[in-house]
Amino acid sequence: MEISDPLGTLMTYVDGVLDIKIKFSNYLFLGQDDLYIVTYLNSIKYALFTTVLCLIIGYPFAYFMARAQPSARATLMMMVMLPFWTSFLLRIYAWKGMLSTHGVLNNFLMSVGAIDAPLHMMNTPFSLMIGMVYSYLPFMILPLFTNLSKLDVRFIEAAADLGSTPWSTFWRVTVPLSKSGIIAGSMLVFIPCVGEFVIPDLLGGPGTPMIGHVMWDEFFSNNDWPMASAVTVVVILLILVPMGILNKYQSEEERGNS
Repeated sequence: MEISDPLGTLMTYVDGVLDIKIKFSNYLFLGQDDLYIVTYLNSIKYALFTTVLCLIIGYPFAYFMARAQPSARATLMMMVMLPFWTSFLLRIYAWKGMLSTHGVLNNFLMSVGAIDAPLHMMNTPFSLMIGMVYSYLPFMILPLFTNLSKLDVRFIEAAADLGSTPWSTFWRVTVPLSKSGIIAGSMLVFIPCVGEFVIPDLLGGPGTPMIGHVMWDEFFSNNDWPMASAVTVVVILLILVPMGILNKYQSEEERGNS
C-alpha cells in the first residue's frame, strides 16, 4: 500500500513494514521552474489590479447607495444582486460576444466613427480584467454598503461645522470609519481572484497565465497529483497571508473599541 501527498510518496506499507518518507522535491521544483513563478506572480498581480479597480468603482457606488432614499436604495441593491440570478458561465460567455472582433463593442465604436478597424480585445489582459472586475464587483460593493449605511452622519456634520471641506471630510472622516468595509471587500475580491480559473480560460489568453489554469493542467491533463497538490498548498499559503492581516486588524480594532 502506498500513500502520496504533495511532497511525493509519504509512506509505504509492504510486508508489514511501514516506511515513512518525506520529500520536498515538488516544492523545490516550484521555485526553480519559471512557469510556476510567472503564473504565481501573474495571479497576485491580476488579483491586486482587480481588487483596486473594484474598490475605485465600488466605493462611490456603495456610498451613493448608502445615502440614497430607501426606495432608490432597493433599486440599486437589485442592480447589484441581479448578476447573481444568472449563470456565471453565461455571464462570462456574454463578454466574449461583446469583446470579440465583430462583437457588440467593436461594432458600436465603428458605427460612431471612434475606430476605423476592429480592435483586438479578446484573450488580452484587458478582456481578463473586464471579466474579473465585472464578476467580483458585487463582492466589494456589499460589505462597503453595509459599513457605510451604519456610518453615523453626526461625525460628518460635526466635521462640516468645524469648517472642514467635503473633500477633507471624506478622506479624514468617511474613509477611516469605513476601513473595515474596505478590508472585508478587498479580501472577498482578492482571495478568489488568486485561484480564478474560468475567467482566464474563457477571456484570457497565452499572455495571461494564472495559477488556477496550471492547477487544472496538473490535476487533469498531466495527472501529476503530487505536483498539483504542491501548487495548491502554495496557493493556500498565499491566501492565508491577507487573511492573517485581516484577522490581526480585526483583533486590534476590537481591543480599541473595548
